[in-house]
Amino acid sequence: MRVLVVEDEEQLADALARGMRLHALAVDVAYDGQEALELAAYVDYDVVVLDRDLPEVHGDDVCRALTAASPASRVLMLTAAGRLRDRVDGLSLGADDYLVKPFAFAELVARVRTLGRRSPRAAPPVLERAGVRLDPARRTVTRDGQPIALNRKEFDVLLELLRAEGGLVSSAELRRAVWDEYADTGTGVLRVTLTSLRRKLGEPRLIENVPGRGYRF
Repeated sequence: MRVLVVEDEEQLADALARGMRLHALAVDVAYDGQEALELAAYVDYDVVVLDRDLPEVHGDDVCRALTAASPASRVLMLTAAGRLRDRVDGLSLGADDYLVKPFAFAELVARVRTLGRRSPRAAPPVLERAGVRLDPARRTVTRDGQPIALNRKEFDVLLELLRAEGGLVSSAELRRAVWDEYADTGTGVLRVTLTSLRRKLGEPRLIENVPGRGYRF
């Protein structure tokens, strides 16, 4: 699940992101409303944890923009304003849930997971190429009918390559799609993942490395 945390208190934002990553969530962080909108324009987030009182662009305006541009993304407003009127106003802007500070971190994670499960996204289509069949909904992969066990990152890399329908996918595009912005992918993590993926897919090899340009299935 891909999550965006939008919070101008940097220590709190970073602490939330670290904690959610320990729960196997891919988390990006924005410290103001403008940065949040810029990230959301490039990444299709499942859940946005949104502080209401933000600099640059107010949280209310961010919420309106997100719900208009990305109706499948769920918005959890996180704010110190806990009066009934504040909660009603937040929900009327298009937010899906509202959590008042201070809060229990376990409750935040539970609410994020619940919102992610409510996403109205259509079931993605099964992808097939060169004898490889990938089912995104069931997260299964087979080659010539034989099941292949992939870890989460290997599966997601293969998914991006298959979506390209034989086109080149750059290393930067793979990192952006599969890892969150704070992942250490500059030390060969992507290369190691691709090596393992090639080995598991077997022979003949199906993933081509085009030096300086990227990878192609």
